[in-house]
Amino acid sequence: MKNEEKIKLFLVDDDAVFLKSLEIEFLHHTDFVVETYATGELCLANLEKKPDVIILDYHLDGIDKNAMNGIETLDKIKEFDPDIPVVMLSSQDKIDVAISCMHHKAFDYVVKSETSFLRLQKNITAYFHFERIEKELNWYMARM
Repeated sequence: MKNEEKIKLFLVDDDAVFLKSLEIEFLHHTDFVVETYATGELCLANLEKKPDVIILDYHLDGIDKNAMNGIETLDKIKEFDPDIPVVMLSSQDKIDVAISCMHHKAFDYVVKSETSFLRLQKNITAYFHFERIEKELNWYMARM
């Protein structure tokens, strides 16, 4: 498979250990191209690399208290390109946090746990599978 066809994934989290473990999981279990960023600012600075999907931490203020938080970063990503699916990650299992993420047009919300990789992988695979089916359907509809 050529590199252009691979799904390009951005992982954005200020928790270096969690970020590294998630990166390793994705590199071992998928053929995604993975780029990691410790801040929302770094993620935004690299959006011209056209990620297919972004996994974004909700807090992002562990290193720098004045860093952009996940919601601010999400809004800026959506300003740049509303079609990039963004999955929010949080250590909090709070419904208001999840609602806030969805309100800001996140594709999904996943709570950090030992099973979060599997859930993320499932969601991303489902998203791209659905997107492909939708494209095929549109192609057929245009020819009817």
